[in-house]
Amino acid sequence: MKGCDFLFITICLLLISGLGVHTLSYDYSATTKCLVEPERAQYGGGIIVNPEFDHNIDSWKVFGKGSIKEQISNEGNRFIVAHNRTQPLDSFSQKVQLQKGMLYTFSAWFQVSEGSDTVSVMFRTKESELVRGGQVIAKHGCWTLLKGGIAANFSSPVEILFESKNSTVEIWADNVSLQPFTKKQWRSQQDASIERVRKRRVRFQITRVSETALKGATVIATPVKLNFPFGCGMNHYILTNKDYQNWFVSRFKFATFTNEMKWYSTEKEQGVENYTVADAMLKFTKENGISVRGHNIFWDDPKYQLEWVKTLSPEDLKKAAAKRMESVVSRYKGQLIAWDVMNENLHFHFFEDKLGQNASAEAYATAYELDSTPKMFLNEYNTIEYSGDEASSPVNYIKKIKEILSFPGVAGMSAAIGLQGHFASGQPNLAYMRSSLDLLATTGLPMWLTEVSVDPQPSQAEYLEEVLREAYSHPGVDGIIMFSGPAQAGFNATTLADENFKNTPAGDVVDKLIREWGTGPNIATADGRGIVDISLHHGDYDVTVTHPRIHSPRKLNLSVKRDLSLETIHVKMY
Repeated sequence: MKGCDFLFITICLLLISGLGVHTLSYDYSATTKCLVEPERAQYGGGIIVNPEFDHNIDSWKVFGKGSIKEQISNEGNRFIVAHNRTQPLDSFSQKVQLQKGMLYTFSAWFQVSEGSDTVSVMFRTKESELVRGGQVIAKHGCWTLLKGGIAANFSSPVEILFESKNSTVEIWADNVSLQPFTKKQWRSQQDASIERVRKRRVRFQITRVSETALKGATVIATPVKLNFPFGCGMNHYILTNKDYQNWFVSRFKFATFTNEMKWYSTEKEQGVENYTVADAMLKFTKENGISVRGHNIFWDDPKYQLEWVKTLSPEDLKKAAAKRMESVVSRYKGQLIAWDVMNENLHFHFFEDKLGQNASAEAYATAYELDSTPKMFLNEYNTIEYSGDEASSPVNYIKKIKEILSFPGVAGMSAAIGLQGHFASGQPNLAYMRSSLDLLATTGLPMWLTEVSVDPQPSQAEYLEEVLREAYSHPGVDGIIMFSGPAQAGFNATTLADENFKNTPAGDVVDKLIREWGTGPNIATADGRGIVDISLHHGDYDVTVTHPRIHSPRKLNLSVKRDLSLETIHVKMY
């Protein structure tokens, strides 16, 4: 703790990170490296029996028609092997009891006997339904971590088993863990993480000129600019609807235009470009201090290509795509904080199919050459919201972005991870979401949720809060944009305000979180020692210090940053 030089009125600011640790802390650690020996089982294996195979293969049984056995590495490490496999699900299994409302995080280390293949963890319910809980690309010769999970919306025994679609290889596994958390524990972990990674406790010690403590002094810290971007999608209705303008400006300083910058909006007819709407929206955002993410340069889904684009020959498509790239990126050069360069590139391959396998990587290199300022995002859906979509799983996402970053011309580019976050009906699988974020964070790249929405359902507001709170509390997440808004602007998936701009329950949740995440003034009163402790979100603040017996308030500017200590500030009051 830094000492305080109490001259005149001294305001001593101390950063105290973190809260008390909950009885069971969540383990955010992850790695995508392939290790010679696996790390120990997280949480000691949790509710898995014999998780590290210290007792041979006791409590494990064959699933399917293969065989299982214990094997020992040259270093003496014991692990389980599924061999003589003929079907993808031929593996080993263990039954566990799930309790409704609990969140279960899964982890284990895997190898295959030759080459490489995707290994998935599957949860088989008593109705024989298979729920995928996560996957990893396992290799021969080293161990790779699979991290995933399941949110239990039922109380029932389930069987944990594993899938490798290449049934000719053996599946090797070690240090298996399934750890349950109650919702109360999960929330406690979120709160602790927010205190640790989004906030700092700031201590003000207030004295008179004589260094006498000023009991009852009031400190008001009003945020000027918060460091965490939390924003919302915006569409063309903002240009003509004053109520929509007021609604948006009063809440958000970050936006993504939902459709207005897309190719199908700016060049409906080949050779006839029209940026009128996008230009007007950008003018509005500048006038109101709103930062904008560019969305998008290209969309890889064939369904969203203009008819004239679909009919082009590969040679003509290459010319048209180059013209589009030059046009939109150059037009908005220096005005955007980000670009979604190739949208949904893990699910679709329109440009690769037409222009070759490097088409996407070339798009990133060209966009970076035209404007080196914005973060260049790979924007994708189902990477965190749905464990059953193998195409965009975290391991496949990481593989794709590494391919892009290895392409000539992107050296120095600020690449970023874009996770859309469109959650369908039903309870969000926060265990899978958190594990996925853990894995993606190992890249060290900036990571945003870019299009958050939750489908209409009775618990929509509750689930929206769960998703937003999970994202905000994760150490690897750097920003959140929702694709939601008022009914008058046509937002019908996650509607935040009705036709009269009265908050929906989902809107109440968003406003509550905006307040909770630091937008309101922080007011506190000094104790008998003249000390005030306030927990502040990272950002810039205007601070006012007053006391009933001192006529003139003192004002100062304060910057609260994540990794930098705040210096002692001396303020003279009379």
